Amino acid sequence: MSDTERRFTKVPVELRAQSDTKTIGGYAAVFNRQSSNLGGFVEVVDPAAFNASRGDGWPDVIARYNHDDNMLLGSTGSGTLRLMLDGTGLDYEVDPPRARADILELVQRGDVRKSSFAFRTIEDEWGTTDQGFPMRTLLRVQLVDVAPVNTPAYPDSSAGLRSLARHMGADFEEVRKLADEDELRRFFVRTDRTTGKPKVQEKTSYGAAARMALLARKQDPYA
Repeated sequence: MSDTERRFTKVPVELRAQSDTKTIGGYAAVFNRQSSNLGGFVEVVDPAAFNASRGDGWPDVIARYNHDDNMLLGSTGSGTLRLMLDGTGLDYEVDPPRARADILELVQRGDVRKSSFAFRTIEDEWGTTDQGFPMRTLLRVQLVDVAPVNTPAYPDSSAGLRSLARHMGADFEEVRKLADEDELRRFFVRTDRTTGKPKVQEKTSYGAAARMALLARKQDPYA
């Protein structure tokens, strides 16, 4: 299983009412919406990404304020956390304990305005946006937690870069170096184009340009 990753959504978290109980709710993830730059690539969540977790009954998923283990708000096991999928994304509702009344107030006042989710990737794929920028699509993930957050941390791109390295058969450190230089798009440049009528079974080679560039840099330290 891959590393745990975290992403946040700009859809506002809100205070909701369930009978006499106040709950915190919002979209932890939104489908088919490009993320901000995650370190050389963007990411989208496929509408089927959470189907496996839902099919298993959302096992061991918890809600934590700011992903803090000491700030548990609810869990699917106890029924205090409820998760729903719709055409927009992954929606959650959590019933915080009375000891967390301050979190309810922070949400109500607008101090806590965003949501986040943690996951482990089971299956993903790589391609590019219409502008040719590297794009990762999360096809199947294991949901770990959802969280109302006030200061979303910049997501660590390491797991995503390891995924790209596996897809391209490249060395991870080489991929990280290209990411630092904002040059990951080199992996998606076709190097086998020919003039004239293309062959029916033309072999496609991605990433050769990037690997050649890295080799040239190693041979010429002043490049």
